[in-house]
Amino acid sequence: MPNSKAKTLETLLSEERLFPPSKQFSAQANANDFDIYKKAANDPEAFWASFASQLVWRKKWDKILEWNRPDAKWFVGGKLNITESCLDVHVASDRRHKAAFIWEGEPGDRRILTYYELYRAVCKFANALKKLGVEKGDRVAIYMPMIPELPIALLACARIGAVHSVVFGGFSPESLRERINDAGAKLLITADGGWRRGRIIPLKHDADIALEGCPTIRDVIVFKRGDFPVHITEGRDHWWHRLVDGAAPDCEPEIMDAEDPLFTLYTSGTTGKPKGILHTIGGYLTGVYATTKLVFDMKPQDLFWCTADIGWVTGHSYVVYGPLACGVTQLIYEGAPDWPDKNRFWKLIEDYGVTIFYTAPTAIRSFMRWGVKWPKMHNLSSLRLLGSVGEPINPEAWMWYQEHIGGDNCPIVDTWWQTETGHIMIAPLPGLIPTKPGSATKAFPGISAAVFDEQGNEIVEGGGFLGITKPWPGMARTIWGDHERFVKTYWSKWPHAYFPADGVKVDQDGYLWLLGRVDDVMLVAGHNLSTMEVESALVDHQMVAEAAVVGIQHEIKGQAPIAFVTLKGGIEASNDLAAQLKEHVAQKIGNIARPEQIIFSSDLPKTRSGKIMRRLLRDIATGKVLGDTTTLADPSVVEELKMKYEED
Repeated sequence: MPNSKAKTLETLLSEERLFPPSKQFSAQANANDFDIYKKAANDPEAFWASFASQLVWRKKWDKILEWNRPDAKWFVGGKLNITESCLDVHVASDRRHKAAFIWEGEPGDRRILTYYELYRAVCKFANALKKLGVEKGDRVAIYMPMIPELPIALLACARIGAVHSVVFGGFSPESLRERINDAGAKLLITADGGWRRGRIIPLKHDADIALEGCPTIRDVIVFKRGDFPVHITEGRDHWWHRLVDGAAPDCEPEIMDAEDPLFTLYTSGTTGKPKGILHTIGGYLTGVYATTKLVFDMKPQDLFWCTADIGWVTGHSYVVYGPLACGVTQLIYEGAPDWPDKNRFWKLIEDYGVTIFYTAPTAIRSFMRWGVKWPKMHNLSSLRLLGSVGEPINPEAWMWYQEHIGGDNCPIVDTWWQTETGHIMIAPLPGLIPTKPGSATKAFPGISAAVFDEQGNEIVEGGGFLGITKPWPGMARTIWGDHERFVKTYWSKWPHAYFPADGVKVDQDGYLWLLGRVDDVMLVAGHNLSTMEVESALVDHQMVAEAAVVGIQHEIKGQAPIAFVTLKGGIEASNDLAAQLKEHVAQKIGNIARPEQIIFSSDLPKTRSGKIMRRLLRDIATGKVLGDTTTLADPSVVEELKMKYEED
């Protein structure tokens, strides 16, 4: 390890609590033998092939892996269509009339689709796409609310070999246009509108604005979600219901190569030119199937609810492809967690008997801020497993989640992965691994994760940077149209590992603790400090619900932490409380991390996916002109914070 502290991350926050799985949970778990880790480490290719063999292939592969860093090919020579593993295999079994999706719209409307009904809907829409001239390899953009037609659209594209490119329904017309043009999409699928916090999201209106600069789009399909006013361009726009009316309910699947493209998904659009991450079929399906089955301990009788929008990779992997390949029933909800009241999620869990709940730390911290009275209004005893995805979860939020949502009776699987990795990479197997609040614990079997210093030397204990040293099946193959950028962004830092740009520490037990993006590291008086550790210390205080920390320039320290803090319901902000919080951080992790300033706010700026936009906070703290806020859940929060900072 290098001597310079600027080359590694300081790790000052300590967490000693340990929660082993119950004997009852371990006995029934899909993974209940530690030998799985040894077998996967000894022969990762055979491990992944054992899951691939449980899927539907038209032709088995000739070779499991071809690896020429950074280019990977998995299940070389294999032929398949991903929808046969997600639909046909279930329709041909006793799951034929089992619910695939239970959907509730924000206004309260409900629908249930069995696997047979889903299969027919996918085939009819696939035939409609073919009638409009969509062929294998064509790119199709999708811009829709969280309604059943969204996964139907993805599956229909996959059925005929078209490459889907979903754009989150909260993005602006400019963002949609940029993504359509980069992908070269020939068709757009949208809806007249959707619902969010009681307001209409005018998707077709925004799509029309975007399409003013999209020369490759020939046709637009519009699903009628409600009686929303829309403009229909004759010859270009088609109503979904008219296209599928009379379409055949069967569609022969296009047989694809394992390495053919499945989808592009754009990431990092709020900080630079969006990157069109490309995933292929065979390896991706294998990865999402294996992780769904083992990390979530998925059983045929489970009702799984992943709260992510399908516009994000979490929705692709753990709403559409992974759970459908496992043949389970899922809940989909269209709207906000606090509409019309802050108990909407808990009411849904009680009403439908959700057994596995997968959500984001930012949502959990919001639940904390709203107070325990909301979950206490409902019987959540159907839950048997909880999951966390997105940003690193603070230990205090983890404990709140366990106690007030899980009733101290549910294992928590904290998961780390990215759009680029395709599927979960680091997470506990819930029947085997004792958990620690705030730690994603161990790499998934078959994943080789390690901690490195700046030069690429491995760190056995302490803080550094995450690296993945061996290929995995769900890995991105390239950035659409820019392979050079793909290599430079992810494979150029070290000669021996993929660099996801995340800080991490490894403790004495080999547990991994994600510390956030390397961009969120502060150099304070020569010490590299993770903003996540300071945030965790703040949230540990009994009056704090949520915190976000950024570093700004300081003439003596180099950088100094500035903390934006949201208090729990009923707590009043004051200068005395700000002083208490500064002292609390100093006592919890050391004086070096004491915030220079505390700014109280009723909320923090977040994207629609729930990620805190620290870039905007940094802009506020440094007085820069604010950047694009179109991806924010509530853009007014930025102005409130800006005013608060100027007052302080």
